Amino acid sequence: MINQSDVVIFELIGFPGLPPSYHILVSIVMFFVYMMALSVNCAVMALVIWKKTLHQPMYILIGNLALSDILFDTITLPKVIAMYWFGDSSITLVGCMFQLFFVHYLGSVDSFIIMLMALDRYVAICRPLRYPSIITNRFTAGICSFSWVFASIYAFVNAIWHAQAPYCGSRKINNCFCVNMAVSALACGDIILLKKTSFSVAMVILLLPFSFILFSYFVIILTICLSVRHENLQKTFYTCTTHLFIIAMYYGPRVFVYISFLFNVSFSVETSVLLLTLYTYLPHMANPLIYCLRTKEIKQIVGKLLRTRLRFQIECSVVRER
Repeated sequence: MINQSDVVIFELIGFPGLPPSYHILVSIVMFFVYMMALSVNCAVMALVIWKKTLHQPMYILIGNLALSDILFDTITLPKVIAMYWFGDSSITLVGCMFQLFFVHYLGSVDSFIIMLMALDRYVAICRPLRYPSIITNRFTAGICSFSWVFASIYAFVNAIWHAQAPYCGSRKINNCFCVNMAVSALACGDIILLKKTSFSVAMVILLLPFSFILFSYFVIILTICLSVRHENLQKTFYTCTTHLFIIAMYYGPRVFVYISFLFNVSFSVETSVLLLTLYTYLPHMANPLIYCLRTKEIKQIVGKLLRTRLRFQIECSVVRER
């Protein structure tokens, strides 16, 4: 890896086929996406840390998801912006492997955290009397820490394995950042095992949590429908909709792409990159907004902060008029 890093320089293509006249526009859009995702996720993390009323298992999970999204966007989006804004599309082997590690590492963390959210809702609805003793803050913090450590093992091995592959052909990466399929496509030699292993592990990391989520929500819906306390049905469904939004945004496009790959449904490079960008960055912007709009506690806190700020501005204007 050290010997190759001195000579291997990749070129990120970004969105293949994009006319140069749109480069500035794309860079502005990606800059807006980055600033939006960064600000709303930082705000959510600050609220979860600052407000003691949010020191609850679900909000600990939300804080971990926000942290993962911040790190992912910070590692990938500035390079995309620089590529279209300043024409800086080159990336070294070490830089590419750094991106490759964090892209798959943080993607795995997101998958595990969303699965833990489903576990939280399952216990809260199906085992409500045991919820305080099972899903504690200590348990949630511990299992989140385990998810961060466990996800790093595969990502580290995956990055090292890709770094050892010989790159002797084209150095153009048809993507906005370094991912398994885009990087391995440039390797020469026998890398069939690398490709199959990377794809298989990615499928496991995606489909196992997704299967658990589907099962848990099947049981949740069944429990709600069989409940004799029908007056709580609306409230219970309301508490689940936030998580269901996140699941739909995160897993829906990914499952579609993997199923298409399994059934040999091919997409153009332009479509693949666009899909990857949409299902990667849109949830990072939308998740915190969904929390604020659909989560009662955060909505109350944000509303109180806005009212306090408005009252302060009114008082300041009155003082100035006097």
